[in-house]
Amino acid sequence: MKKTILTMVCALMFALAGNAQTQDRLPFAKDKVYAAASLSGLDLNWNKNQKWHMDMNLKGGYLFEDDWMITGTLGYDWHKVGANTFKMGAGLRYYIEQNGLYVGGGLDYIHQHNYDDFMPTVHCGYAYFLNRTVTIEPEVYYNLSTKDVKEYSGLGFRIGLGIYFE
Repeated sequence: MKKTILTMVCALMFALAGNAQTQDRLPFAKDKVYAAASLSGLDLNWNKNQKWHMDMNLKGGYLFEDDWMITGTLGYDWHKVGANTFKMGAGLRYYIEQNGLYVGGGLDYIHQHNYDDFMPTVHCGYAYFLNRTVTIEPEVYYNLSTKDVKEYSGLGFRIGLGIYFE
């Protein structure tokens, strides 16, 4: 019985010591993995071609250097009028360590029924930490259509929930 209790106490001490070492890491430190889900649309997107719609995005990322993240995105956009849209893309994000702001850019492939487009995108957001790993991320973005700038380019707002894994 004493050996079991001693083993449990030692295991608890090792766990706490390991946790104490990771708490000193920066929030956007190298080798962290990122996963997020975000919603956009809900009439918060301005685009001449779109009426009411809702956009759901799943994003994954990897911090390859402190404050620098490479990202991949999958998305689906439901339209009240017109064809739904599938999106996938890749991008780069830079965090301003002092305040949680980030800026980024990327390239998205957009597919609708009888329409395909590549859209360069830029975004600016804020990572508000709820705890050490979970964030709420409001973001403003601009998508530039390479096929028809006037009809399909758009400015929008999205809000997401992100998780940073050690």
